Amino acid sequence: MSNSSSIRHFLLLALADMRQLQLLHFCLLLGISLAALLGNGLIISAVACSHHLHTPMFFFLLNLALSDLGSICATVPKAMHNSLWSTRNISYAGCAAQVFFFLFFISAEYFLLTVMSYNRYVSICKPRHYGTLLGSRACAHMAAAAWASAFLYSLLHTVNTFSLPLCHGNAMGQFFCEVPQILKLSCSKSYLRENGLIAVSACLLFGCFVFIVFSYMQILRAVLRIPSEQGWHKAFSTCLPHLAVLSLFLSSAIFVHLKPLSMSSPFLDLSMSVLYSVVPPAVNPLIYSLRNQELKAAVGRLMTGCFQEH
Repeated sequence: MSNSSSIRHFLLLALADMRQLQLLHFCLLLGISLAALLGNGLIISAVACSHHLHTPMFFFLLNLALSDLGSICATVPKAMHNSLWSTRNISYAGCAAQVFFFLFFISAEYFLLTVMSYNRYVSICKPRHYGTLLGSRACAHMAAAAWASAFLYSLLHTVNTFSLPLCHGNAMGQFFCEVPQILKLSCSKSYLRENGLIAVSACLLFGCFVFIVFSYMQILRAVLRIPSEQGWHKAFSTCLPHLAVLSLFLSSAIFVHLKPLSMSSPFLDLSMSVLYSVVPPAVNPLIYSLRNQELKAAVGRLMTGCFQEH
């Protein structure tokens, strides 16, 4: 039995035991990280530098790219360090920081995806009121609300989780620090408060999910009333990337945390954790750029300008 006051570090789950596999995992994580940094960095630069992309949709996409960069930087560098140096340690303060920043950026992404569904709803179902409902000030307020809500959400969870006494050692079954793993180390009755907070959070997240589903039901009804095939194509070209990103984000996170114990295995758990925490930030820029000609053109101009300068 150990007390949280005596714990100075945690032991994360090793990605592999063999040195060759550790180096392979390091290279894979490095490649995914560079892809995420390049893709999201190009989106941020293209939207910031192209005046014709200063619209609500691309403004929210820029914020989404920032959250993707933050989420992958919160978990992957430490995993790469551990794989390269064949260690499992993370300090108590480092673990708390990792929990906070991962929750902050991942919840900000979810709230931003909720706001983006409202943007799609207004643009397709109420195009005449688009400029009024989604002016620059309204967009700034919605983005600020998403980030502020994520900050409060992550702060409450982090403070509450790390105020619990830990009685079951310091070894985690995950390659990065997250709330469920720390709760497993807490004393038998001390995690009830955090579980209550998780229940409230689940209601909030479910409310956002219902709002997204309702928005897309209205969008589908509006699209089916569009007489021209060109109108259908334009509507789906803006909605499908958002739905693809949302589906990848939700399906992997739900499966990781709600799958039955009978399906649990170290390899499957690790694979799904990587899928929901590492893969989306690298894949999201590709999903959005493939379906958006304006964004592809802006990225192309940005890269051409960089090459010409050199």
